[in-house]
Amino acid sequence: MFQPVNWFIGLRYSQSRSRTGFVSFITFFSIAGILLGVASLITVVSVMNGFENELKTRVLGLVPHITVETQLNDESLRQDLLALPEVARVTPLEETEALVQSATGMSGILIQGINPSLEQDSIIASHMIAGSLADLAPSKYQLVIGQALARQLNVTIGDKMRLILPSRTMFTPMGRVPMQRNFTIAGVFNLGSQVDDTVVYLHHSDARKIMRKRSGDEQLLRVYLHDAFDVSLVTPKLLAKWPNLELATWQQSQGTLFSAVKMEKNMMWLMLGLIVAVAAFNIVSALVMVVNDKQGEISILQTMGMDKSGIIQIFITQGMVNGAWGVVLGTALGLLLTVVLNPMLAVFGINIFGAGYVSQTLPIVLAWQDVGIIVIGAFIMSFIATLYPAYRASQTLPAEVLRNE
Repeated sequence: MFQPVNWFIGLRYSQSRSRTGFVSFITFFSIAGILLGVASLITVVSVMNGFENELKTRVLGLVPHITVETQLNDESLRQDLLALPEVARVTPLEETEALVQSATGMSGILIQGINPSLEQDSIIASHMIAGSLADLAPSKYQLVIGQALARQLNVTIGDKMRLILPSRTMFTPMGRVPMQRNFTIAGVFNLGSQVDDTVVYLHHSDARKIMRKRSGDEQLLRVYLHDAFDVSLVTPKLLAKWPNLELATWQQSQGTLFSAVKMEKNMMWLMLGLIVAVAAFNIVSALVMVVNDKQGEISILQTMGMDKSGIIQIFITQGMVNGAWGVVLGTALGLLLTVVLNPMLAVFGINIFGAGYVSQTLPIVLAWQDVGIIVIGAFIMSFIATLYPAYRASQTLPAEVLRNE
């Protein structure tokens, strides 16, 4: 097959076995460094993507993406919100802090009044381990609680618990006392997060009753988007159409958490990217030694008519071949590790999360755009690393080198 002479010579140099042991040693470790750096970056970024996705599912699956304050039974507004392409669900909500008391203990919680018929696609409905959200019926005064809270208070389905609202009071012959009422446990969920022991769900109408809200009082609508990160795009649309709406987004309550996760992910990119960069720039030392070793051959090529750009192309080709070996093998190893990481941990009995965690497998999301960025970035760093040695080779003076040959 025809090959340009510059590429052909560069490929021959990269496959040469006549190099000194130290040059071969440096070349090997530059390839190995790129390989390990690329593999580590692909694996770690996939795990970080998995944790970010897990947070997005577990935290933003519960927290309303947008909360809208409106009038009770304003069905027209709800339908208008549902008509937006970014909106997945719109459900009514009542929310307040409370105390829940059983025969053996008491705990502070957040109660949420929901409409069970509109919550069948929620993350809570899919993580019920006993009972169902559909069991919540108006005027039945029933609760759905987390498994952690049920264990803490030593209760189960069918048991009664007293719900106390310190912020709502009523007058009795004994004076002003907090609103309280007995509720029956209708279901238990398990998300494996802090929500399990801090949030209690009851029917929307029961929540309004215990909160002593009248029919004309304002209520909240919680808006769930198909992608929670579209909130910055949707909010301006809502305010443009309904300027008087009072809106709150998940970024106000959970934005700090996701900003911290994003910063951690960026720092991981930076640290592992520097490993790849250091390994790639080992190509510089290896190529400089090759250039010094090939001074005579470079001079002969120049006397035969090869110009400086041809000499540069030879050594760029040689450096890029070494870099390509590291990138290709590192990508293959990284993809393999990403696929078999959880089975490997299971085989060796390694428990990363410790006892008591619901899932013992690492959440992994392999994003091909990230793999592409890593591969392209490694190739670019390998290319940059070849420029100085190639330029130095092109500055060889044939007369000086061949005078003593």
